[in-house]
Amino acid sequence: MENIAAISTGAVASGVAVIRISGDTPLSVAEKMFKPVGKIKVCDFEPNKMYAGEISADGFTDFGMCVYFKAPKSFTGEDTVEFHCHGGLAITRGILSKILESGARLAENGEFTKRAFVNGKLSLASAEGLIDMINSRSVSGVKAGYYLYREKLTNEINALQDVLTDVLSQIDVNMDFPEEGLETEATKEVKENLTLVINKISALLDSYRTGRALKDGVSVGIVGKPNTGKSSILNALLNYDKAIVSNVAGTTRDIVEGSIDIEGVRFNFSDTAGIRDSEDKIEAIGVDMSKKIVNESDLLLFVMDSADITNEDDAIYQIIKDKNLIVAVNKTDISDAKDNRADIYISALKKENVDKLRSLIYQKTVGDGIDLSGDFLCEERHYQALKVAKEKLVQALSGVDVVSLDLLAIDVKDGWDALGAISGRTATEEIIGNIFSKFCVGK
Repeated sequence: MENIAAISTGAVASGVAVIRISGDTPLSVAEKMFKPVGKIKVCDFEPNKMYAGEISADGFTDFGMCVYFKAPKSFTGEDTVEFHCHGGLAITRGILSKILESGARLAENGEFTKRAFVNGKLSLASAEGLIDMINSRSVSGVKAGYYLYREKLTNEINALQDVLTDVLSQIDVNMDFPEEGLETEATKEVKENLTLVINKISALLDSYRTGRALKDGVSVGIVGKPNTGKSSILNALLNYDKAIVSNVAGTTRDIVEGSIDIEGVRFNFSDTAGIRDSEDKIEAIGVDMSKKIVNESDLLLFVMDSADITNEDDAIYQIIKDKNLIVAVNKTDISDAKDNRADIYISALKKENVDKLRSLIYQKTVGDGIDLSGDFLCEERHYQALKVAKEKLVQALSGVDVVSLDLLAIDVKDGWDALGAISGRTATEEIIGNIFSKFCVGK
């Protein structure tokens, strides 16, 4: 493979930066631009050992370190060299420029990780976990990505495929010797194995909602009629002033967003315009956007004004009552009126019960008793593949003793292929290309 190179650390000034070269002959590139302090030549570098020396760049020299990773014991599975230099932007760009002059080309997005996948160093699901970890903005998101990165899901999928391989082998044997017929014991074993796989797939599918929330964050829409204190509640939850607060109805005309971590899980709040009929065209657009938030949020926080609960509140409640919902009665500092729909009474102005509201939001979405260190399905692509696999295998199970063996085998093989798309064993080039395009150049 040709040598590729890129800056692997962020494009910001830092104490140290890492520049990576991977391919067939990265040491030959290093020989042209690295002068070791000691007597050992670059071509004689021991793998996995740091060497100090001068790094020639485009118009200047830096002092840093060089390390060589010998194939296949490297991230990409190829011979790899890394320069560890001072992290100034001009320094890293100058060294990269010299590398490109010395026998390497600039890597494409995710090309290092793609080569690792091609060389069998990680599965497709593991690569997705890696980018999830890099992009995560919460502890729970990192954990969800790590589950994939450490091949836990891939190992589960491979085990399920092994069971299906046994099922296919059993079917093939009986297809080759049809005069024997599918014996009772063999039929029982096929049914048991298909049931086993279906049940395990179902368990993975059931974990998706929680897994997606851990990875992407929980979306919470704050809704209600105008001037109930929705913006004040958002500011109180975030503990800083994100939204403009005014006693003028219709002040919020656009979606105001903010995020916080609760118990290691990221919650993304959308403070919506008050839901009502409006003749103001700009406000009407905000109301339409609010209705979109209502349909797409994992949880709705419905806010009512304790001093002004009206038929307008009732109308909104009827629209959203079947959603995952928290009813919060606000402004308890000016009124102690009660409502039988209320889940919590708060005063955003005085910050009363705001902590209890955060806890309630967590309970209504992630839920009490959830072990965040557990394993959850978190990728939409994996969810869809598992749904297809389950559908095919349920169809196969229902066809035992009913359809011909060749048709039974087709459904089982389709289920096997659907599972393989998760690990990458049967993934299309389009899927593979799309996944690695999400990576930065240096990874």
